[in-house]
Amino acid sequence: MARRWLAEESGNTIILAALSMFVILGIAGLAIDGGMVYMTKAELQKTANAAVLSGAQELTNSEAKVDEVARGVVAAHNDGSSVEKISIEMERKIGIDLSKTVSLAFSKLLGMETVKVEAHSAAELRTMGRAEGAAPLGIDDSIPLEFNKEYQLKVDTGGVEYGNFGVLALGDTGARPYEENLRNGYQNELAVGDIIATQTGNIAGKTREVVKEKVDACPEYPRDINTRDCARIILVPVYKPYSIDTNQVKEVKITGFAYFYITDPMDSKDTSIKGMFIKRAGTGFETKTGVYKGAYSIRITE
Repeated sequence: MARRWLAEESGNTIILAALSMFVILGIAGLAIDGGMVYMTKAELQKTANAAVLSGAQELTNSEAKVDEVARGVVAAHNDGSSVEKISIEMERKIGIDLSKTVSLAFSKLLGMETVKVEAHSAAELRTMGRAEGAAPLGIDDSIPLEFNKEYQLKVDTGGVEYGNFGVLALGDTGARPYEENLRNGYQNELAVGDIIATQTGNIAGKTREVVKEKVDACPEYPRDINTRDCARIILVPVYKPYSIDTNQVKEVKITGFAYFYITDPMDSKDTSIKGMFIKRAGTGFETKTGVYKGAYSIRITE
C-alpha cells in the first residue's frame, strides 16, 4: 500500500511539474512576443511622427508634395511599415496611419501566428510666436501683407517716418553683428513680447554683400518659393514701435514673425531689399499672442 501511494504521489508530482513548466514557458513566451509587439509599436510611432513632421512642412506648398514627402519618410525608414491612410488639410493639418504585420514566436502554440500593429500621428500648423535664426530686419505689423507681392525692406533712413527703417540690433549693435545675423540668422531665440533695440549707422554696404551671397546660393531655374533650403528665404520679426525719442524709434516690441523671399540682388545704389512675403512652415514654436503673418510652426497633436 505504501509503495502504491508513493508511486501515485510521484506521478502526480511529475504531472504537476510538467503543467507548471508549460505554464511558465507560456507566460515567458507571451512576455517575449508582447515585448516584440511593444517595440514594433514604438518604432512605428516614431516613423509616423517623423512622416507628419516632414509632411507638415509642405502644407503651404501643395497636397501632392505633402503626400510625397510623408510617404518618402516612411519608405526611408525601411522598417516594413505600410501606409494605411494619409489625410491632408492644406495650411492646417496632416494625419497618417501606419501598420505592420509582426510574426509571433511562442504565441503560435496558442494558434496566433501574426499580429497587426498600428500607429497614428498628426501634426498641425500653428502661428509662430518664438524662433531662432531670425534676420536683423523687421516689418511693422500695421502694414497689411499680401503674400507673393513685391515689397521693399529699407536698410537706410532715407524717406522713412520716425527714422525707423526696420533694421534691428539683435544681440548687439554695430555693423559686424548685423552682418553675421543677416548671413546666418540670430542664434538666440526671439519671442513675441521681446523688446528689441533698432540698429543705427550705415549698413547698406554690408546688406548688399550678404544679399548677393544669398541670391547666388539659391539660383532660380525656375523660381520655387517652397524650396526648403533656399538661402533667399529669411525669417523676419514683425513688430510694433515701442520707444520713440526725438523722432526716432529706439526700440520695438515683437508681435509675430514672417518669411521674406529675396527676389533680386541689390545694385550699388539700392537701399532696399526687394522680395515678397510668403507662407511657410518653419522650426519655431507657437505662442498664444503671436499675430499671423504667414509664418507657421509645427506641432504634433495626436
